[in-house]
Parts: sequence; C-alpha cells; structure tokens
Amino acid sequence: MDDKTVSLQQLKDQITQFCAEREWGAFHGPKDLAIGASTESAELLEIFRFRSDAECEALMKDPSSRQEIADEIADVFFFVLRLSEKYGFDLTESFLNKMKKNAAKYPVEKSKGSNQKYTAYSEPS
Repeated sequence: MDDKTVSLQQLKDQITQFCAEREWGAFHGPKDLAIGASTESAELLEIFRFRSDAECEALMKDPSSRQEIADEIADVFFFVLRLSEKYGFDLTESFLNKMKKNAAKYPVEKSKGSNQKYTAYSEPS
C-alpha cells in the first residue's frame, strides 16, 4: 500500500490480514486493545515529557525525532483501528458524530481562543 490516499477500509483489511497471519485474535479483546492504545499513547507522551514548548517544537523539526513521533502515532492508530475493525465501529461515522457533539459543547462564541473545558462555561444539567 504505497498510495497515501488509502481508505480506512483498506487499512482495516490490512490490519485484519496482519493479525490473522499472526493469530493475534485471542489477544485482542476490547480491554487489551484499549490498554494497547493507552500504552502507546503514553510512549508518545514520553517523547515530550520534561521538555519545554520550545524543545518540543524543535523535536518536530528534527527528522529523527519526527520519525520516532510518527512511529508512536502509528502504534496508537494501530490499536484504535484494530479495536474499530474487530468490534465493528465505523471510525468515519464515529468521528463525524463526535465532532457534532464537540461543536455543541464548544460553540465558537464561547470557546474561541480558550482552552477551557466546556464545563467552565456551560450550565449544569
């Protein structure tokens, strides 16, 4: 798969084949896949830990660091994709639905230029 415009379905098909060839299905329950995503996210975070914003920006410009970051992002994506593939989540639909929810939680007029969580300005339910 050399084409950068590969679809999510093609990626799911590739991960299905990859895991089937290795007989990993028994190790990929929902809990295990969520743990994997979390563990790989922690490895991504570790790259930036104890670094200033300027140091983090410098990492983003260094080819070796960028590759390390890309590898960790891919590892996170592997587990997210595998979880969605194995348990029938439509990632596109899930993402679009979540963006609608986020748009309602974070209206532009209240959230523009702010990093506050929506609970800081929403009314209690």
